[in-house]
Amino acid sequence: MSNHQKRLSVPDSWPVERKTATFTVKAGAGPHGEDGVPLLIVLRDVLGYADNRKEARYALNEDNVLINGKAISDEERPVGMFDILAFTEREEYYRVFPGEGGRLALTAIDPDAAQSKLGKIVTKTHVSGGDVQLGLHDGETLIVEDGQTYDGGDSIVVGNEDGDVVAHFEYEEGALVTAVDGAHAGEVGEIEEIQVTPGSAQNNVIVSQDDGEGFETVEEYVVVIDENFTGDDE
Repeated sequence: MSNHQKRLSVPDSWPVERKTATFTVKAGAGPHGEDGVPLLIVLRDVLGYADNRKEARYALNEDNVLINGKAISDEERPVGMFDILAFTEREEYYRVFPGEGGRLALTAIDPDAAQSKLGKIVTKTHVSGGDVQLGLHDGETLIVEDGQTYDGGDSIVVGNEDGDVVAHFEYEEGALVTAVDGAHAGEVGEIEEIQVTPGSAQNNVIVSQDDGEGFETVEEYVVVIDENFTGDDE
């Protein structure tokens, strides 16, 4: 298997220039599926903290780069939506947030906000022992006690150290959301209406905005957030 990826065929979410060179680094196995961006691209192309793979490897071997509270040594480790990046030596902290056109962007946050990350619930199944397993958008799973009112489409904030749920945002009309894909990726607004579509087609979501015209997108593309996730910490 090649360690390279042609720039022209990378996913739209990757923040790379497509015509500056033929190849870029290929994402390794890990969270976020095909949309996961290799950490090397974040270090080299986005932040400019490394000029090449060798420099990135050296920096990662110092254990000063954390993703969701864990030191990362693999420069191909995928980074994706709502991950928390911490550069402990620099005392810099970022949340991965949808940018214009669906490209992943980094939002500066404070150290307290970097102690937990947000996840959208995409699956909910009962497991042996009577508990419930939640599957999040990045592939992570989490066991919670049965009887707790988590539903598909809701968002939760999970502590990096203990994995405990520290906040829960329900997917409902009036909720603050951001679009993470499609023509309106990166836009933020409140759910005005959830239009239930018969059959297997996706539900539509009408989103209103105080400072915009609002937009319509499919349910899969919206994630419930709160006001602390909109970039006000920059």
